[in-house]
Amino acid sequence: MKNIYLIGIGLIGGSFAIDLRRKYPKAVLHGISRKDETLQKACDLNLIDQKATLDDLKNADLVVVSIPVDATVKLLPSILDKIAETTLVIDAGSTKEAICKVVENHPRRRNFLACHPIAGTENSGPTAAIPNLYVGKTNIICEVEKTTFKLQEKALEIFSELGMRIRYMDAKSHDKHIAYVSHLSHISSFMLGKTVLEKEKNERDIFDMAGSGFTSTVRLAKSSPAMWTPIFEQNKENVIETLEEYINNLEHFKKLMQQDNFSEIFSEMENANYIKQILNGIK
Repeated sequence: MKNIYLIGIGLIGGSFAIDLRRKYPKAVLHGISRKDETLQKACDLNLIDQKATLDDLKNADLVVVSIPVDATVKLLPSILDKIAETTLVIDAGSTKEAICKVVENHPRRRNFLACHPIAGTENSGPTAAIPNLYVGKTNIICEVEKTTFKLQEKALEIFSELGMRIRYMDAKSHDKHIAYVSHLSHISSFMLGKTVLEKEKNERDIFDMAGSGFTSTVRLAKSSPAMWTPIFEQNKENVIETLEEYINNLEHFKKLMQQDNFSEIFSEMENANYIKQILNGIK
């Protein structure tokens, strides 16, 4: 690959840039962002070699789109309008159905591979980019059959070089499952942070008394609202369904507390411990 274009150079795009530079040292990395200060910071950090615009995409061998999902929905058709016939375009959005839908009839649909690398941290911006973010992480690929086979092969070679594991899924199923294992986690963390801030007015008390359990649980509340609000909007129906089930479980737990039914509380927690076996198996 000679020319790699990164649209969005925050945690996700910047981490792609670090690893792509290492794996493809002869490639020139171009950055595209609506904010020039973001591009300049990416240049200063050596994440990219050059600033670029959408009109430059005609020269791209690979385009990596890692911007908020609502922006991807708006921009992706224009990206496909500008690329060459041999260009591979991938995205990294946390929702997939709306993104796939908006380009389903585009003449260059076969140049696009819908992806969701399950990787990240609570940090954002170019300074959040880290090496090896994707090593051992699962990359969900949706509607693979709609991408031309040659570009599928190209994408799988790249993902293999970056150390990713691959799983295939339809876009609708992806959005439903990810609402449970990712989106609900973020909502829980945001609302835990909100509850503590509302009830604990003394910031020093929060700092002094917050143990590792609170810190790990509320970590995701530091995530970017600019990224997560569009995710919740695009996956609204699935998120509401997961919230209803979660709230039911919370109400049930509260009722057991009110009834002093601590034997049942023990059983509930013991049953929930099974998640440890599942996650240990994944590792």
